[in-house]
Amino acid sequence: MIQPGKHARKRKHLLKPKFITVHSTANVSRGANAERHAQARRNGALKSTHNSLGYLSWHYTVDQSSIYRSLPDTEQGQHADYQGQGNRESIGIEMCVNRGNSAPQTIDRTAKLVALLMKRHGIPLANVVPHQHWKRIRFKDGKDLGYKNCPGLLLEDGKLKLKWANFKAAIQSHRRQL
Repeated sequence: MIQPGKHARKRKHLLKPKFITVHSTANVSRGANAERHAQARRNGALKSTHNSLGYLSWHYTVDQSSIYRSLPDTEQGQHADYQGQGNRESIGIEMCVNRGNSAPQTIDRTAKLVALLMKRHGIPLANVVPHQHWKRIRFKDGKDLGYKNCPGLLLEDGKLKLKWANFKAAIQSHRRQL
């Protein structure tokens, strides 16, 4: 967890989750696993000039064998659309894509986490969205940065197709088992 009052938690904004936003890190470096991403956030290494806090933050990072939580589900992250609805109303999950990490195992572990969070917070499957769902407007000058092609692990030619449909089916399957 990022310590209260530090870096991406220097100002606390409450969150009542209505959405779950799924990302992928785009960091293919060997060793860029969930633990390393969690350490970077905890240490304030992930800075951003696009939001009012000056740091990127999300709630969970997932790889093939672990899940790290960096923010409480009830605090806003800075992961989706800077000052918009995506940050104000969604839990952010990053999937690791580093070399040596199994994408299928990471995707399945993420589907299990999403199913658990849906149950915990009463979030419907329709409100499980990719990062590209949210339009990004830069904090400083209001510049429209468009939609991001994320999560790369689940997009095909920048679009939601079979991979996304299979991911949502896996979520439903895990949800039924809870």
